Amino acid sequence: MRRLGSTRRGRRANRLVAAGVAGAAALAVLTVPGAEARPLGQQEAGQVNGGRAGVGQVDASRAGVERTGHGRGTAHWVVKDTGAPQIRFRGLAAVDRRTAWLAGTGGTVLRTTDGGASWRNVSPPGAAGLEFRDVTAFDARRAVVLAIGEGEASRVYRTDDGGTTWTESFRNTDPRAFYDCLAFFDRRHGLALGDPVDGRFRILSTADGGRSWRVLPAAGMPPALDGEAGFAASGQCLVTSGPKDAWLATGGGSHARVLHSADRGLSWTAADTPVPAADPAKGVFALAFRDRTHGVAVGGDYRPGRPSPGAAAVTADGGRTWRPAVTAPPAYRSGAAWLPHSRAVALAVGPTGTDLTTDGGRSWRTIDTGSYDTVTCTPDLSCWAAGEQGRVARLER
Repeated sequence: MRRLGSTRRGRRANRLVAAGVAGAAALAVLTVPGAEARPLGQQEAGQVNGGRAGVGQVDASRAGVERTGHGRGTAHWVVKDTGAPQIRFRGLAAVDRRTAWLAGTGGTVLRTTDGGASWRNVSPPGAAGLEFRDVTAFDARRAVVLAIGEGEASRVYRTDDGGTTWTESFRNTDPRAFYDCLAFFDRRHGLALGDPVDGRFRILSTADGGRSWRVLPAAGMPPALDGEAGFAASGQCLVTSGPKDAWLATGGGSHARVLHSADRGLSWTAADTPVPAADPAKGVFALAFRDRTHGVAVGGDYRPGRPSPGAAAVTADGGRTWRPAVTAPPAYRSGAAWLPHSRAVALAVGPTGTDLTTDGGRSWRTIDTGSYDTVTCTPDLSCWAAGEQGRVARLER
């Protein structure tokens, strides 16, 4: 008698069962009845400024902890005190529910290995004048961060010892170039997206984990539209899935587009999305793909108070075509993430709230009105968000 999973068919069945159980657990965490939209994780009165220790010690009624007839609490953001209220964190990389990295203004990089109970400042020396907007973490010790800006302000750093030391592995020397975000396929292969130079988006490539970079030939990149660029808002204007597929998001041109590469950035095809554009402040700000076929796009108009109708779209063919969300988030959203092991559940965040979809991006509903710029989820079903005023939170119930 063979042991369960000893055949290829058995192993595949086991994986499917495990994925189904994990997906159901993820859905349960986020869709317990009784959730209401509220500013989850906001500080109580008297805890602002001089009350650093109070950050994250939020009253349960304000944090959305409700009880249902089954005695289960709703999912809610729990704020973690970073001790850096002056920093805006648009770069976020979570390894699991205990380990996460942050990248933000003032050349700031923070790391936690205890679930956000404490944070260590591991910023690269001499980086105080830089704007870190993206970070990729391979584990608690190895990470790559991207600084954005014109000319030499765009740089890449890598650490192999938890941020004790850093190596500057790339510094942009072209005054026309401006890099926005980076993404990795695995621990060795990755890309960084730059705004158009000579009419085409510029792509950096690494094959050694970010220790060295080269500019890829522009021949495989379609021409950019007039005014088209990427948005360095959340580190999610460039995303990957699997060993070779990558997508980049654009705005500012006549159409908001998504470009797809199936060969690690050597060649790209472009597709229009229904997300509003035709303005320097409008377009797709973030992408999230749960596999090489299914993805969501979110964005809108980032200017405060401006309406952003129809600022979400969904694809089921790898980004060749995009359909508008039937019910989009009510305002601009800059970050998005799928829950691992789920075929239908994803989150979108922005300065005015967090939205949830349970049908693969076709409809969204607001579950929180706190301000976050970026969001990510990890294989152990942990989701993190980060944003202005040093705010970082983990989704809990």
